[in-house]
Amino acid sequence: MKDYGTLSQAINKLKLEEGYTIDFNLVDEHLENKKDKEKYTAKEFDVDKVLRFEGMSDPGDNSILYAITTSNNKKGLLTDVYGAEASQVSKEILDKLKIK
Repeated sequence: MKDYGTLSQAINKLKLEEGYTIDFNLVDEHLENKKDKEKYTAKEFDVDKVLRFEGMSDPGDNSILYAITTSNNKKGLLTDVYGAEASQVSKEILDKLKIK
């Protein structure tokens, strides 16, 4: 598995080297691409990679980075500070983002 380093290094590598250029947000029952005003349900995207990062001083300080491709082939990133389980989103989205 490729070493992505820190969270910020991973974001930069995924954007520059692998083309994940969109910033996604979790909003209720969908992912949102605010820039292009697009919304994606759980059936309209795939999670390509999941990278987990723990804080240096506090292992409870978790961040999870999801590399996502949508059904219309747009690639982007979703960062979740505590993991999707801590967010208020639909069960379908939670199931899609579960770490396997």
